[in-house]
Amino acid sequence: MNNKESHEHRHEHRHEQDSLEHSHEHEYEQNQQELILQLGIYEQQMNQIHEQLQIIEQNILVLSSLSLGLDEFKGKKDKEILAQIGRGIFVKAKLISEDLIVDVGGRNFVKKDISETKNIIEKQINKMNEIKKNLGDSLNEINKKVTEILIESQKSEKKKSK
Repeated sequence: MNNKESHEHRHEHRHEQDSLEHSHEHEYEQNQQELILQLGIYEQQMNQIHEQLQIIEQNILVLSSLSLGLDEFKGKKDKEILAQIGRGIFVKAKLISEDLIVDVGGRNFVKKDISETKNIIEKQINKMNEIKKNLGDSLNEINKKVTEILIESQKSEKKKSK
């Protein structure tokens, strides 16, 4: 191989290397963009789960408070009570019965005593706690995936810098 051919061969080889490096760099950038997009989706999912957890927590507090409040009606038949008729609005009323009219779902109302009503509330609280646990599990799964993505990203960053 003469000098001119050798020079052309080196030039071709360098061109192939440059092309290969450019291809790897493009692939790396594309992977990074995909990772960023994936992380953004996971972040949205985590935010939604956090919002749902807050709502569940609020519902549990309201139900627990309601259950405790029912105890105050025991033995109060024919006594005057304050009954809430709206948010922050109360009226004095006379309790003529300890029976409660309870919405058991689908706008179906049934007569229940205080302990039966407390049992219904307890079941609702248990359901809320189950949902809360499931949401917590989902959050942990997403956290694992995010951690895996970040570790993978760091590995490919190290490969690129070599």
